Amino acid sequence: MKKIHTSLIAGMAIAAIVAPAYAADMPAPMVFKAPVKEFSGWYLRGDIGMTNQKVKSIDNVLFDPSVQVVHKEFESGMLFGAGLGYQFNDWFRVDVTGEYRGKTAFRGFDFYPGGANDYYGDKSEWLFLANAYVDLGTWWCVTPFIGAGIGYSKNTISNFRDVNVPNNGIAYANNNSQWEMAWALHAGLAYKVNKNFTAELSYRYVNLGDFQSGDIIAYDGTNNVNNPMLFKDVTSQDIRLSLRWALGASDYTPAAQPFYAPPPPPPAYTPAPAPVYSPPPPLMRKG
Repeated sequence: MKKIHTSLIAGMAIAAIVAPAYAADMPAPMVFKAPVKEFSGWYLRGDIGMTNQKVKSIDNVLFDPSVQVVHKEFESGMLFGAGLGYQFNDWFRVDVTGEYRGKTAFRGFDFYPGGANDYYGDKSEWLFLANAYVDLGTWWCVTPFIGAGIGYSKNTISNFRDVNVPNNGIAYANNNSQWEMAWALHAGLAYKVNKNFTAELSYRYVNLGDFQSGDIIAYDGTNNVNNPMLFKDVTSQDIRLSLRWALGASDYTPAAQPFYAPPPPPPAYTPAPAPVYSPPPPLMRKG
């Protein structure tokens, strides 16, 4: 009987030691993280904004070294545009855009020995660009981005007049349009309103190339030489408010990535209470 009690105590002690060690050696359960959905696909965009243009210089074949241009300035104007784009992932997208940049008035002034000229006219253009953007991360639904674009601009000078007040002279030019290569740099902030709509506030620097009026003709119809007014290197700093509309659900869903949950800490070891030995009852002897 004493031998049975001793074996029982030894077995309980071994079980208490081996059980936690065996639990620690078991592999941690595999858990799958829910995939984070990122948008990719086609989108439409619409743009409205203000233009602020500047011309580097104006020139004419009749200018000589004595002519000094002292003023050359365009007013600000409005722009309206639309485009189609594709979002490849959460950091890169491209689009093509077309926009009409409304008429802005030009005012110029020069003088030379014996006279001076006032210049008046209007400028407008159709601008078409292919653009690429890099989104720089998102915080509280706000995404800063930068980008660049290249394309062509149809540049128009209209209603051009040359008024020579001291000599009581006036000349005019027919409207003229020409295509020029254009390029742009973008920077802005995008706010994700919901899964389909994103609003943008952006700054854009755009180089529109050169503009040229028609041939300038005197008020009496005389014209001894072809002398259009050339507007060299017109640039603009634009502020735009834009809306992007996603055309469909996300086409890109990353696969669920497994990870191993850390095993729970081993339970604290509490030794089993030692059994209380009770001596067997005395044997009863028969009669």
